[in-house]
Amino acid sequence: MTDTELLPFVKSKHVNFITEQESHRSFEYWLSEHLRMNGLYWGVAALLTMNELDVLPQSEVVDYVFSCWDEKSGAFGSFPKHDGHMLSTLSALQVLTIYDPGLATILPQEKKERLVKFITGLQLPNGSFQGDKYGEVDTRFVYTGVYSLFLLGALTKEIGDSASDFILKCFNFDGGFGLVPGAESHAAQAFTCVGTLAITGNLHLISGKDRAKLVGWLVERQTDTGGFNGRPEKLPDVCYSWWVLSSLGMLGKKDAVDLGSLEKFILNCQDFDNGGFSDRPDNQTDVYHTCFAITALSLIDHERYSFREIDPIFCLPKGLCNL
Repeated sequence: MTDTELLPFVKSKHVNFITEQESHRSFEYWLSEHLRMNGLYWGVAALLTMNELDVLPQSEVVDYVFSCWDEKSGAFGSFPKHDGHMLSTLSALQVLTIYDPGLATILPQEKKERLVKFITGLQLPNGSFQGDKYGEVDTRFVYTGVYSLFLLGALTKEIGDSASDFILKCFNFDGGFGLVPGAESHAAQAFTCVGTLAITGNLHLISGKDRAKLVGWLVERQTDTGGFNGRPEKLPDVCYSWWVLSSLGMLGKKDAVDLGSLEKFILNCQDFDNGGFSDRPDNQTDVYHTCFAITALSLIDHERYSFREIDPIFCLPKGLCNL
């Protein structure tokens, strides 16, 4: 494949698309408060990957993160006055880590201690994590709990090993992972499970035939469009470019898929007039798919795009988090 066969990457339009998100206060904007902290991370991570983080005023970003602190739970919510939750807490910590790797000065010690208490208090005896006090269990929360504790310097072997034990129970006969034991295999869950094992140093626990089955299941997610789907017989979606390829990257098997056709699929999901990426060509763009399209392109060939090299475990540029 030659460069001339690829559609252009309209970087300046994507930068503008991300930075203008706050001004697009549509009806949908007010329905998505529960995703606002996640959306901040998606935008900041995409800009940093493109080496364009300076277009955002750091002080305003950091101020927003701390405006979402929930004093009652001792964690971060997704929007001011929202309850603390595991998902928004990880996004907040990822954003703060971008500005202060190691969280040495940006996060007060008192808040660190309360966050550790919040997160460890959500781990159940079987190693799983709840997302908040209401009790929902999902392998997403295992990954976000382990990842958050790692960023806080509070991930112990006991916590990591028990979390890994739960993750292994979510491995299915077809080679994929579900959100809980016995649940349907899904590519996003594969990422959270493989990522948990990578952070805890337990990736070796998937070995032999099971590792081959996992790689095979991930490779089968590539469709004839070049894009990946999340489950068998589903349409491709650009976000799975990240979930699947990062999982293969952690397993050392990134080249097991056709990276060239995947790259073409991703680039074809751009809005060339207004910037941003959609799930599939010609659909509505959003910051979620924009982030994971850009980070996937970094996984494929960060040098081609003059991107920062992304870490498949943490979905942050390499060097910000070191195992």
